[in-house]
Amino acid sequence: MFSAIFLEVIFPILALMTLGLFLQRHYEFKLKPFSTLLTVCFMPASIFLNLYYVEMDIVVLSQILGYLLLFTLVMILFSTVITKMLHLSGGEAAVLKNSVSLMNSGNYGLPVSQMIFSANPLGVTIQIFVLIFQNLLTYSYGLYNLLSATKSLKGILLSFLKMPIIHALILGLLFQLFRIPLPTFIETPLSYLANGFIALALILLGAQLATIQFGLFHRVVLFSIIGRLLVGPSVALGIILLLNLDGIVAQSLFIASSFPTSRNTATLALQYNIEPDLHAQVVLYTTLFSCLTVTAVIALSAVLF
Repeated sequence: MFSAIFLEVIFPILALMTLGLFLQRHYEFKLKPFSTLLTVCFMPASIFLNLYYVEMDIVVLSQILGYLLLFTLVMILFSTVITKMLHLSGGEAAVLKNSVSLMNSGNYGLPVSQMIFSANPLGVTIQIFVLIFQNLLTYSYGLYNLLSATKSLKGILLSFLKMPIIHALILGLLFQLFRIPLPTFIETPLSYLANGFIALALILLGAQLATIQFGLFHRVVLFSIIGRLLVGPSVALGIILLLNLDGIVAQSLFIASSFPTSRNTATLALQYNIEPDLHAQVVLYTTLFSCLTVTAVIALSAVLF
């Protein structure tokens, strides 16, 4: 089962990431326009259509929210305890806290979920809610770790509300709630964008990794790998069992817990010049090792749920 999952789910992801890495090394693209295109066009279209097509009741939504709050709280507490034990402070403490708590739910997690749950839109929709929650966490808790209190709450909220994925989420929920029919001349171009999301997201991720240099294995990197890829899924499994979740909901949330550190942590660190190299190393190594751990979690989820 392990090898089959690796070949069917992880290998296609690795292939597209490797293609992105090769293209970036060969052609040296400017990545910001591609990243902008992904976040303002392709990802919102994918999010909107998944929400538009899925059937979800209030009970499932409450289960997802309850799980996310518990999982996030435990991971934040765990990372805080580890930083105290290692006597980390300043930028290094921020690296460890963010790397453990913030996951790459966008251009890694969403494509994985779309491959696994291609026949069940509910699994993808759950991952979308995880993605939205993670973005909110990144631009609040994650940004706070980097800047302490130098950015106002109003500024953080305004940045979050300007994100196109939030607009797509609201529109998708409204169209779903009020059963608003989507005209074919609108649905068709949205489908074209949504269908291109996986390829562009993974190629872009590979291109971004091509700009990160391998370095010495810092202790923060080691504990980030352990916390994000091993402790994260373990905590998620415990909460899933505690809340008595099952089926697609349990599978999707368990798999979502195994994704590597969010690339946004490195982007924000570079923007504010707070340990940018160390943040980049964490993103690189957790992404590489996640090929094994994500495969294992997918296989385990199929057995348990």
